[in-house]
Amino acid sequence: MAEVVHTAVAGHGTEIAVHGTVADGYEPVRDAFIRNFEQRGEQGAALAVHREGRKVVDLWAGSTDPADPQGAPWSEDTAVVVRSVTKGLAAAVPHLLHQRGQLDLDAPVGAYWPQFNRAGKERVLVRHLLTHRAGLPALDAPLTLEEALEPGRAARALAAQTPEWQPGTAHGYHPHTFGWLLGELVARASGGRTLGRWFADEVAGPLGLDLWIGLPDRIAAQGRVARVAEREAPAPEPGALRTRPKRAVTDAYADPGSLTRRAFGAIAPKPDQNDPAYRAAELPAANGIATARSLSAFYAALLGPLGTARRLFTPATLTQARSLESDGPDRVLVVGTRFGLGYMLHGPACPLLGPGSFGHPGRGGSLGFADPETATSFGYVTNTHHRSVTSDPRPQAVIRALRSAVAAAG
Repeated sequence: MAEVVHTAVAGHGTEIAVHGTVADGYEPVRDAFIRNFEQRGEQGAALAVHREGRKVVDLWAGSTDPADPQGAPWSEDTAVVVRSVTKGLAAAVPHLLHQRGQLDLDAPVGAYWPQFNRAGKERVLVRHLLTHRAGLPALDAPLTLEEALEPGRAARALAAQTPEWQPGTAHGYHPHTFGWLLGELVARASGGRTLGRWFADEVAGPLGLDLWIGLPDRIAAQGRVARVAEREAPAPEPGALRTRPKRAVTDAYADPGSLTRRAFGAIAPKPDQNDPAYRAAELPAANGIATARSLSAFYAALLGPLGTARRLFTPATLTQARSLESDGPDRVLVVGTRFGLGYMLHGPACPLLGPGSFGHPGRGGSLGFADPETATSFGYVTNTHHRSVTSDPRPQAVIRALRSAVAAAG
């Protein structure tokens, strides 16, 4: 592994030190990461890639505060809120419970959660929650952050909610409710452990990963978590392909009464992701905190052994997780999406490394995934959130370089 020390000059004229290591043959991946700072508005980010459980790329650069480019520099153990990348972490828990015989993916949700069995939800299956087919992407009455953090409040609201469509007949992305639904299911199937606690005890802890769904006080006190901010992406370089969202997509996000706006607005007003209370809460759809290195290592552990630790998923569970369950028009995202059981699959809306890749993006830029065919895993985290939902230009540029490097390496 060659050590990287490079100075990039960002669009705002600030010199940014890029640190880390890159294995021979992966230099184009390093270069794409550097160009994200020079051309694509990146301000603080990290990238990691594993091949066959071995780390081949580990890079970090920029500031931990997007509002202060000259502020505290990103370090090798800086973590950040990764938004819906959290869904990929959370989805591993029901798969592992199923693997241990504690959860039946084809059972009605009401078999574990009797209060859920009303308002037209009697035939909602556990797998429908994982595949965004439950018809519950929004709430009739949004929750405030305080209400969302109140134990059991979101679960009670969802138990009373009538589905937007007949469960199982269509799919639509569940931005917030995905986490509350899985959280209640896991608590009931596991004997009372919360999803975040189960993940810490059975996944992140044993593997030594810096991944949290509910940031512990001891980590918060270390000051390792970068601040996040919404930022406009810079204009494309001259000659670059300019893409605009379809009119239907634009209209859906602009209309306060659309299912799209209602789904993304299930917590209102929009929470402050830098709030310590938000970071400490368990919101398994949206507020996971991760380093890029640990995100990539997590996906590597789904594929095979990681160091001395055994693989997390058996071959059967791995096949199950990435088997196509939902494909076509998405009633919330208003584009065609492809989902396995809890994971987005490679496709036009979310290009990953190859046809067999599975993982999850985070709105604004972060991304984690695995590609079983090439034994590759990937983690990209950023504190500068652009408007992208499923396909941000920054990780996509890195993936294009990685695709070429993997092909060359064989």
